[in-house]
Amino acid sequence: MNPIVQVNDLVKQYKTLTAVNGISFDVQHGECFGILGPNGAGKSSTIRILTAISPASSGKVVVDDLDVGRQPRAVKAILGVVPQEENLDTDLPVLQNLLVYSRYFRMQQDIALANAREALDFFQLGDRINDKVETLSGGMKRRLIIARALINRPKIIVLDEPTTGLDPLGRHRVWERLLELRRQGITTILSTHNMEEATALCQRIIIMDGGKIIARGRPTDLIQQFAGREVVEVRPPFGRLDQIHADLLNRGLRVQVAGTALLVYSNKDQALEHELTSDGMQVLYRTANLEDVFLRLTGRGFSEED
Repeated sequence: MNPIVQVNDLVKQYKTLTAVNGISFDVQHGECFGILGPNGAGKSSTIRILTAISPASSGKVVVDDLDVGRQPRAVKAILGVVPQEENLDTDLPVLQNLLVYSRYFRMQQDIALANAREALDFFQLGDRINDKVETLSGGMKRRLIIARALINRPKIIVLDEPTTGLDPLGRHRVWERLLELRRQGITTILSTHNMEEATALCQRIIIMDGGKIIARGRPTDLIQQFAGREVVEVRPPFGRLDQIHADLLNRGLRVQVAGTALLVYSNKDQALEHELTSDGMQVLYRTANLEDVFLRLTGRGFSEED
């Protein structure tokens, strides 16, 4: 079976800026595929091309055997799109937001109503169908936007930063529903800069920076390859960062400077902990994550400006 999404040599230019620079990847049927990177990495431009909102400068994107450049209307009909911004109609109650949206797909009214009720129940909003949008919490609004994207029973759901601005509880409630969609076999493409989100949801990811793909694979494999199982955060006393950095490198350890800290990528070493602590330094062990992968590859964290 061919991949449900195939991207080949994709380029997107805005005058002198190359936002997407010749990337290629594929998405398999039924998987959750993540596109990761900091702001300005080219994630949103890639998503806009995939969803037939913005044309590519060059390259080819095929979605379910449809050429996005030549058949944009057919592509949109099989997608459910969740934008980063909140664009619900605050003048309409919850159910009407979905029914109005269904008109874009020219759905029969009875089918639209059935699909809307099913989607709202799935996202635990069935008891709020007559409530105004403005009465919902931030997490409920995000769930409503995703429910709206299911109105046409899409083959693929594309989400651009779906949990931005939510508190931890709101994020986890959205994640639970997205994991359930994946278990139902619905293909999901997720654009995010939230490393925890990508690890929790995605089976495969690409990491973008400066419009290019700098890593790809399963999250756990990438973490093991570039960061190991654990990371030792070392905070030397003021003025000793360079010295301690050089000492650790001389011991054959993988070390990355991160502001005023040194990140040592190795398995837990009690002797190292004792030595550094006794020398007046703060040492913290934690589990390695995808942000460590990005830091190893680029020398900066996801939250830092380009």
